[in-house]
Amino acid sequence: MYSFLGGLILLILGYLIYGSIVNSVFGPDDRKTPCVEHPDGVDFVPISAGRAFLIQLLNIAGLGPIFGALSGAIWGPQVYLWIVFGTILAGAVHDYLVGMLSIRNDGASASEITGKYLGGFMLQVMRVFSVVLLVMVGVVFMVGPAGLLARLFVQGTSAVSGSAPAATELWGYTEANWKEILTVIILVYYFLATLLPIDKVIGKLYPLFGLCLIFMAIGIGGMTIYNHIQGTKPMIELWEGFYNMHPNAANQPIWPLMFITVACGAISGFHATQSPMMARCLTSERQGRFVFYGAMVAEGIIALIWASAGIAFYDKGVGGVLQGLFDAGGGGPKSVYDISIGLLGSIGSILAILGVVACPITSGDTAFRSARLTIADWFKIPQKGFAPRLILAFPLLAVGYWISRFDYDIVWRYFSWSNQTLAMIALWAGAVYLCRNVGAGKGFIAAIPATFMSAVSITYFCFAAECLGLAQKYVINEAGKKVTELIPGGVLPSYAIGIAAAILFFAIYYMRVYAPESRKA
Repeated sequence: MYSFLGGLILLILGYLIYGSIVNSVFGPDDRKTPCVEHPDGVDFVPISAGRAFLIQLLNIAGLGPIFGALSGAIWGPQVYLWIVFGTILAGAVHDYLVGMLSIRNDGASASEITGKYLGGFMLQVMRVFSVVLLVMVGVVFMVGPAGLLARLFVQGTSAVSGSAPAATELWGYTEANWKEILTVIILVYYFLATLLPIDKVIGKLYPLFGLCLIFMAIGIGGMTIYNHIQGTKPMIELWEGFYNMHPNAANQPIWPLMFITVACGAISGFHATQSPMMARCLTSERQGRFVFYGAMVAEGIIALIWASAGIAFYDKGVGGVLQGLFDAGGGGPKSVYDISIGLLGSIGSILAILGVVACPITSGDTAFRSARLTIADWFKIPQKGFAPRLILAFPLLAVGYWISRFDYDIVWRYFSWSNQTLAMIALWAGAVYLCRNVGAGKGFIAAIPATFMSAVSITYFCFAAECLGLAQKYVINEAGKKVTELIPGGVLPSYAIGIAAAILFFAIYYMRVYAPESRKA
């Protein structure tokens, strides 16, 4: 419990202290923001800071701070360190810089910002990378909720909790049929949310969903602490579990796997595509710290709560491993449902459905919206008229529906790596801006986390079976399930390449950006 409370205090202090430092370094002023300069009634719409904060939280949250945190918790309470320090020093800095740079560049998307500060080649890379990532996010957050709702419709809550045999059909339709139907229904909603002005759907519904997400986290966190005090479901302190508690620890090292698994709860490149949407709606630069840095800290708190709940809720295995959470699949509909029902009772089922259905849907629709805006910025297509929005939105969602028919696990794996790679690139862009426009030494608040994320992303790309596969390969276990295991002699080369690449990137930044600016000073 003390580790959890300490992490919670650090996150709050991080917002108050380090958030203030980052804000003072950037130096917000009273210049006119994009929505004040040229409101268009569609994307550039003035929104109050409080409403913008809740919308930003829902935009960036999705499944990340719940599913990702629970999956990362399988490695043990050291996940707290990544959530807390990743949020304060990397994730919130990333979200803040992208949001503020978007305001300074007339509401430009992340790809345009990156191109301006990292050059034309990275502009083209980020344009393609951003659109691909956003469509994958939209697919992940379309298929996941559809699958859960289909299971709830057909099999009932017993199928999700595993307490009783479940039905196979509802009104003559199988679970697969319902999943297809619900996918189309969600897609129709995405189509409307992508086309309509931001204040018509997103601006009205998201603040309500944001409050529900916060109340859900408070309830889960409060009951987790209560059960610990009662001794029924004790939490594990950091110093008690400061080792790899994964049941398959021999094949699942903490580095780099945990740092990719816990994305939105610490740092996520997807957020770089979302911050510009609120950058187009803020009426003052001085709201940026609360909306951008603050929403990321709030997400970090939510992730910390769910990670601690997952570690405490399930029975521990023999030998000091988190077998129960592992057997539940880590983060997923089943574990979220079980924890919600087990800690909050009948009302927990309503909140569980909100958490694993409404939240990803509210990130999926803004993913497609961001993809539309990215392409519009790319080809300089005005979006005030309905026809230009329709021309861009229809093919994006058609491609999304086509991808949704592929293996969900494959889409998710590639999304995870590309997500953290996007965060790495966005941080380097922020570092260059600060160094050249604020002060030579100021860029290090972004360059240091950018270097770390470079090591994470490139190490994983070398390591993982779905990428280069130097350290992992796919095998079929005794249960007939496809799993990964380590390749002898493949781990150290992956680590060496990742760390060497990160050092190289930092050296390039130091020699080509920092050194020239420091000489000018």
